[in-house]
Amino acid sequence: MYVLITPVKDEEKNLPEVIESLISQTVKPVLWLIIDDGSTDNSPNIIHRYVSRYPWIETIRFPPQPRDIIFHVSYVYKSGFDSILKYCDRNKISYSFIASMDADTVLETEYFEKILSKFELNNNLGIASGGLYHEIDGKLKLSGQAENFPSGTGRVWSKECFFDTGGFLLEPSADSISNIKAIMRGWQIYRFNEIRMIEKRLTGSAEGLWKGYKYNGYMAYYLNKNPILILLNVLNYTMKKPHYTGIAFLLGYIRPFIKCEERIKDREIREYYWTYRLVEYRNLVISRLKSLFSVS
Repeated sequence: MYVLITPVKDEEKNLPEVIESLISQTVKPVLWLIIDDGSTDNSPNIIHRYVSRYPWIETIRFPPQPRDIIFHVSYVYKSGFDSILKYCDRNKISYSFIASMDADTVLETEYFEKILSKFELNNNLGIASGGLYHEIDGKLKLSGQAENFPSGTGRVWSKECFFDTGGFLLEPSADSISNIKAIMRGWQIYRFNEIRMIEKRLTGSAEGLWKGYKYNGYMAYYLNKNPILILLNVLNYTMKKPHYTGIAFLLGYIRPFIKCEERIKDREIREYYWTYRLVEYRNLVISRLKSLFSVS
């Protein structure tokens, strides 16, 4: 049994398909909380239409304010998690897993059934998601995310792992921080690419790719990423279309660096991104090179 939250901000175009993909799940949540983050389009009417039809769907609404993908979005998610867990406590709703899904993500019909079966096979699995795909030129293409790291959307925590890692923190990129804290506490995390979900637009592109990748660069600075990883990120983004995303990422990193802006205070996260993540990346490259030479 799982509970699910979904923040919504002006998603009238994608929302009906997203909701239908959840309603069609072979394993549905015991409670789904849709957080309307002050939408100014037809999203509230769409949400209430489904809330009136399905007793396991609830909604809350925040007042309208400008879209912010750095700090405010974390506040919306944390508020959603806090609300749904309190609701479950008050109404004595039992659950074993906690999940989140973005309002632009369409799931395959057996998505949650397949994800939850992975937890049944591995008691040490703390966080998992399926593979995130985009439809490009009529074909599904896997998003180039960090190796085996669960996506921010379509992710599932075991209840024990969620609370062991401090829940959803009021920090930018809180899903990434949650991944790291799980690893540091001995939990396994995994992204199962054979279990598919389709994101209806590119990650971070709600305000345009340029702003989205500048945000990624800022987050790299805020989380204390090693400069070697920064250069590798820039190179990786620049080699792919659209090539300007590498420049946007670099500018997003350089501006707070020059201004000596505040970084995350959590020493565990700072140390991970400065040291341990670099070691993991090196081991990943070595592993891929070994696989390449063994095939040839």
